Amino acid sequence: MNTSIISAVNHNLNQAIALLNTLDNKLYTNTNVGPYFSSVGSHLRHTLDFFSCIIDGLDANQINLVNRKRDETIANNKEVAIAKIQEIQETFVRFANINTDYIIHVTDDLGEGEVTVSYTLESIMTFAHSHAIHHFATIGYILHQLNVSHNIKGFGYNPTTPVEQRKGI
Repeated sequence: MNTSIISAVNHNLNQAIALLNTLDNKLYTNTNVGPYFSSVGSHLRHTLDFFSCIIDGLDANQINLVNRKRDETIANNKEVAIAKIQEIQETFVRFANINTDYIIHVTDDLGEGEVTVSYTLESIMTFAHSHAIHHFATIGYILHQLNVSHNIKGFGYNPTTPVEQRKGI
């Protein structure tokens, strides 16, 4: 696998760890921000579920994004979340030596029922990375609404966003 993908994903996950190290568990689980009333923890759990689906589906060559584990201990305990991030990162480092010249079947529900499409490991990892950034941006919004600031450069921003357009970092 292209090691720059692994590096980018792990960098993004390291930013999540850095953020979690600045939050207490009460803030991590706060659901007071509308309109969805979700927490930092619920967005992080969702993001980690996606990465876990990739890992869990590799041996069978069938990644199912519908059957996520939705482990609420990750959403409710930041220490469990940090441990899960580190476990995922360690697994991804081992992906560096994986042959990616084959098709992986990925199942998801796009709103009209389940559909299975073909990906490569690199393409699903790239998608998972972008998906994580999207949820990290939502986490940034939640924290902003709670008047909590952080100084984690680039957190929640897509790397293609021009630096001069990035606010609050």
